[in-house]
Amino acid sequence: MVIRRQVPQQEPKNYVPPVSVDQTVAKMTPEQYEEFAALAEQKREERKKQVLTLRVSPSTMNKAKALGKGYTGILSRLLELALEDPEMVRRCL
Repeated sequence: MVIRRQVPQQEPKNYVPPVSVDQTVAKMTPEQYEEFAALAEQKREERKKQVLTLRVSPSTMNKAKALGKGYTGILSRLLELALEDPEMVRRCL
């Protein structure tokens, strides 16, 4: 004989309730969609990062990779901080 217990379903911690349609909100016009699309494209261009190729020594590359996943983002932030520091720039010239 098998006895089964019903376990109450709990919502996960990161549960987001489904979006409900609000009938009181007016629909966007085609002009508003175009304006929204243009604004979204502008914001995308502002956030877009440039690709940079550098030559570094093997020891520098090993140190960078030792930082783990996301090391290229860390290197990007390091470079930004170094370029904002006039003393650091002066020392590297």
